[in-house]
Amino acid sequence: MSTSDVQKVKITVADPSALGLFGLAMVTFVASSQKLGITTGVAFIIPWAIFLGAILQLIASLYDFKHNNIFGATAFGGYAFFWFGVAASWLIKLGAFGPALAANADPKQLAFAFCGYLIFSLFMTIGSMETNKVLFSIFLFIDVLLLTLAIDTFSPNHTAHTIAAWSELLISLLSFYGSAAVVLNQHFGRIFLPVGKPFGIFK
Repeated sequence: MSTSDVQKVKITVADPSALGLFGLAMVTFVASSQKLGITTGVAFIIPWAIFLGAILQLIASLYDFKHNNIFGATAFGGYAFFWFGVAASWLIKLGAFGPALAANADPKQLAFAFCGYLIFSLFMTIGSMETNKVLFSIFLFIDVLLLTLAIDTFSPNHTAHTIAAWSELLISLLSFYGSAAVVLNQHFGRIFLPVGKPFGIFK
């Protein structure tokens, strides 16, 4: 086969960020209800953590890799596995994997996980400054959420818990808006819901 016979095939993939943001919006909406004291327990949060927070964001991540969008792929993939980890931790605490494992759980290890994700979230927040202001706001409140969750998990703190609860609800509402903006702006071919321009500091 000569070089003239070689054909390049480009596969077009739709922007998966609307789906990923919807997954984030749903899981934080349900989870914040427990932190705010509106609901109790985590049993019915677990399915939403696994299917919406984890699997849906993981799907968005894989398609963002096909888009050659390293930022979106890393963000959705990173937070997808966060929710896998959180859901598994809740299952351990509830005794789903046996009483011995539940009895051996040290909450401070979960606090270290929150700290690790805070480090991840901080450099992703810097990257989000060159996307749009809605996405930057989501990352900013994720930073606050992870910081206050770490504080509250290391040593139960009412103020930190309250800030975490409201931060999680704001993440949800902003993510719903961001998801709607991606869908409607692309669907109508115009700015139907504004998301704010990048800060333009680093580019």
